[in-house]
Amino acid sequence: MSSRIHNVMQHKTGIAGVQAMTLVSSHHFPRHAHDQFGIGLIAFGAQRSWSGVGTVEAEASDMITVNPGEIHDGIPLGGKPRGWRIIYFEPATMAGLVHEEFCKPVEITRPVVRDTLLAQNFTRLFACLTDRHPDPLCAEEQLIRALLSLLKRHGVARPRFDGPSPRVAKAIGRLDSAPQDPVTLAELAALSGVSRFQLLRGFVREMGITPHAYLVQLRVRLARRLLAQGHTPAQAALLAGFSDQSHLTRAFVRQCGITPGRYREALP
Repeated sequence: MSSRIHNVMQHKTGIAGVQAMTLVSSHHFPRHAHDQFGIGLIAFGAQRSWSGVGTVEAEASDMITVNPGEIHDGIPLGGKPRGWRIIYFEPATMAGLVHEEFCKPVEITRPVVRDTLLAQNFTRLFACLTDRHPDPLCAEEQLIRALLSLLKRHGVARPRFDGPSPRVAKAIGRLDSAPQDPVTLAELAALSGVSRFQLLRGFVREMGITPHAYLVQLRVRLARRLLAQGHTPAQAALLAGFSDQSHLTRAFVRQCGITPGRYREALP
């Protein structure tokens, strides 16, 4: 059995709303979602992921993608670490970059893509963003080139989403409105007008994760916003509803692959 490996480097891109990371990890990422679009390239190794289109596998030279709010996970194949580079785009940043070409919100259609041209464009973009002395014109050109390459070949206008069932929506509304506040399954079930067992089954079926896992994701996202506003990890932990900084750190690393402190240090 190989020893656990988890090395993460978060790069300063100098562009608000754009984050770049390099990872080498044997870490099993649980089911989670991001607020951003994610576009990455597997450098070596392989992983299996649960996604909205089913289970997919990605190996060296494959592109990996995720839309905001899309539930996914990541498990290394063969117990061996895999390495990848990834760029995250805030939705507003993505929209601002491609609005001249796409008049409607867009989404990426495939979680794993084998596309040599896209991989080449991504590689040039990543190099531009992580250069120690970045050239703004180079970065802007490569951003546009890479995103158009991705969305024209593997993107569609975002379909209308009717949302979860009314019962699950009531539970989600409670969690979304105050993720920092304590809540019980009994409270959520009462709001939804069903038993705890019915709510749990329905929530997992529709959302892909349990109410608790959904709540932890919300708290991590809230902590990220608090860190970006200048709060320390300890302050962010308490304000986001975690019992202490260590609980935040464990959840943050499981979902984001990096500690809150290192995340804060790499912010533009």
